[in-house]
Amino acid sequence: MAAASVDDVDVEDAPTSFKSDVWRHFGFPKTKNESGEVVTDKTKTVCRYCKKMLIYTNSTTNMMQHTNRHHREKLQSPPSARKNLLVGQTTLTGGFAAPLAATSARAKEITRCIGVFMAKDMRPFSVVENEGFRQLVNKLEPKYTIPSRPHFSQTVMPALYRETKSKVIETLRKAYSVSITTDGWTSRATQSYLTVTAHVITSEWEMVNFVLQTRPLFETHTGANIAEVLKSAVSEWGLQKANHGIAVVTDNARNMEVAVREAGLAPHVRCFAHTLNLASQAGLSVPRVSRLLGRVRRIAAFFHRSSTATAALAAKQILLELPPHKLIIDVATRWNSSLDMIERYLEQQAAVTATLLSNDVRRNVRDIDTLDGSDIRDAEDIVKLLKPLKTATTVLCDEKNPTVSLIVPLKHMIEHNMASNEEDSPTVSNIKRAILNNLYNRYTSEYNHLLECTALDPRFRALPHLETDQRDDVFHRLKEKAVLMLRNQDEGKEGASGHPTAAEQPLDQTDRAGAELKQPPSKKTALEDLLGGTFDEPVAQHISQIDAEMNKYSAETSISLNSCPLKWWKENARLYPLLSSIAKAYLSTPATSVPSERVFSSAGDIVNVQRSQLCPENVDMLIFLKKNM
Repeated sequence: MAAASVDDVDVEDAPTSFKSDVWRHFGFPKTKNESGEVVTDKTKTVCRYCKKMLIYTNSTTNMMQHTNRHHREKLQSPPSARKNLLVGQTTLTGGFAAPLAATSARAKEITRCIGVFMAKDMRPFSVVENEGFRQLVNKLEPKYTIPSRPHFSQTVMPALYRETKSKVIETLRKAYSVSITTDGWTSRATQSYLTVTAHVITSEWEMVNFVLQTRPLFETHTGANIAEVLKSAVSEWGLQKANHGIAVVTDNARNMEVAVREAGLAPHVRCFAHTLNLASQAGLSVPRVSRLLGRVRRIAAFFHRSSTATAALAAKQILLELPPHKLIIDVATRWNSSLDMIERYLEQQAAVTATLLSNDVRRNVRDIDTLDGSDIRDAEDIVKLLKPLKTATTVLCDEKNPTVSLIVPLKHMIEHNMASNEEDSPTVSNIKRAILNNLYNRYTSEYNHLLECTALDPRFRALPHLETDQRDDVFHRLKEKAVLMLRNQDEGKEGASGHPTAAEQPLDQTDRAGAELKQPPSKKTALEDLLGGTFDEPVAQHISQIDAEMNKYSAETSISLNSCPLKWWKENARLYPLLSSIAKAYLSTPATSVPSERVFSSAGDIVNVQRSQLCPENVDMLIFLKKNM
């Protein structure tokens, strides 16, 4: 074996196709030929440590012997950069392995997850065609091929919809009672939609809400047309329960009242948030208040359109140590935005006045005056008077706790606060009178039902705003309804053959039971027909049990306002087995149609400028998945 040592020599790495580990320690020498060009000499190898040159004859034996004899410690060293390169090359090569089959479990799961991503984050179907998204997916799983855009819109998303819908229907089927809300809206593409939401209390005493459907309304928004949509929703989602009506919450529009009546749904509860909006708008329409709002609105609009005024206001805020807040412009249909506008102006009054008096801003001001002392007093009185109504609206929007039981207590509180007072200014007196006049005829038809809801909320069961005889009447009506409900349940439980009805059997027994020969019901005798409703032993037992539960419940002390009524019922349901069922039916109704209105904001993100041509079926599907997955 010929060998030589060259101290100053450049070494070139062996090709990556050379797999032997010895090439971590050896390379090929680079030399200059006669013309001065640098070339690699593949007939020799060079030790990277001692620079020994060995003759290379396509064999690594002499290199391995040299390493064992002179550099044994290097054999235990970590892999060199070249080894890392080889490993990396192996991984890269693996990236060109056979692609995942579209029918493989891995590919199906990735495709489903992309569909979930689209639904939850409201991403358009075209996201799968975006370069950045495709690069991300390829980095995460190089062997996965992203399906086409139509595949997601026509296959993946409908499959997710069917899967989620079956779960929703199953939850609704198990619910003791179902309530719904409905409201309409118009998309960016000027297409009208009607949304229906469902609300139930589960067996674990948890409030659960679903957005059932968002269907287009191509006809005029008459009560009859809306009624057809509601009846179709009840049928499609299986909302009807034996012995229970379906409570419906809508706004105060006349067509909604007609729709609920023609759909045969009851009770009908008007949205209390909408009622407060109408009453507050009436108060803000008082001439003195309307003029005051107009002046504040002009000031706020000026600061919104003038960059000079905005910069000057920011400087004054720093100087006066005020929060760096911008002025608010109200929205005509939202009374609380008018309250926010006044409240923000009062907060920034000193900075606004100083800014409008500065020379740089003053020369651009036209028809804008700051408020005088009487205006400021009236603005402060308006905020003080209407602030409780805004707080009430916020409380009513809770979707995790019962809210229908709050309507009567809050209405009573508002009426009490709006009572005239000798210390009231003329402006405040006019606002109070306008609000009271607007509230006067609200909730007359459903007031008894709302009182019963309030009584079944352990926070308000004392009904302190009622006289003793009125309170007794409420619990007496509850007892009568409970007895009637239980009597209907008893009649439905047993057919003439003694078997439970199909609706009450396990699903696997329904078909078998339906095939059995059923005897016609036995005919009642004349005496049973006359006195059976009063003297039948089961009915008497029900009356006795309801009396005992009602007396015990009404005698207990109300729980604190911060307590959860559903938690209380869950802990005490065994003490009130009959009354708790009634409570579950009553308290599932929301106090507002806000759940339907909240769909509008999500729908605005889905039917945006880039997606304004979405077909109604896809709008319904995407909103459903966003809200229910």
